[in-house]
Amino acid sequence: MRIVIDISKEQKSIIIGTLLGDGYIYKDRFGFHYLEVKHSDAQKDYVFWMHKKLKPFSSGLEPKQRRDNYQWRFTTKSNNDLVELRNLFYPEGIKIVPKNIPKLLIDPLSLAVWYMDDGSLDFRPKSHFAFSLKTNAFKLKECRLLSKVLKENFGLETSVQYPICRGKRYPQIYIGKQGRDKFIKLIDQYIIPCFQYKLPQYRTLQRLNLLKVG
Repeated sequence: MRIVIDISKEQKSIIIGTLLGDGYIYKDRFGFHYLEVKHSDAQKDYVFWMHKKLKPFSSGLEPKQRRDNYQWRFTTKSNNDLVELRNLFYPEGIKIVPKNIPKLLIDPLSLAVWYMDDGSLDFRPKSHFAFSLKTNAFKLKECRLLSKVLKENFGLETSVQYPICRGKRYPQIYIGKQGRDKFIKLIDQYIIPCFQYKLPQYRTLQRLNLLKVG
């Protein structure tokens, strides 16, 4: 029997964000659906933050570290909402960007979780900074759809770039000069301490502190 636990609005926003990033919903042989969250040892605090935010939907057991790769991991309980999301994001077993993503990606919290999961900051003191969302797993047309949604739902100016990675081109969403300040305003309040290095204001502050010490 599937456990029925209502998911809050905040929890659904978090799940949408991580599904665009590193999160995964898997289905076992009995038809139960679980969200899996796993990250490196450097991101341990993030895994525990996710576990706390998803309670009581997350399992009662604390996240555990794997012995083979040292990743921290937990899974949630099965839930009817996960069945729906699995069908949307994995219609044929491979993650896609669902066509109804404009109705799903509506909360800045989702955007922040997505960035913490799979985003990066290109930071050059005194000269430049920009953001990117590593959408390598998605097709070019899906990334263009995401870029369109970011503009329509958040007023965020982005572009889709196609850089080479390990000899192959992968699409990624780029947030440059036209959108970076708004992006910071949208996500800053949600970024937890272990990911503050992904925001330029904290990198600048850190640099200033180092200069004072020096």
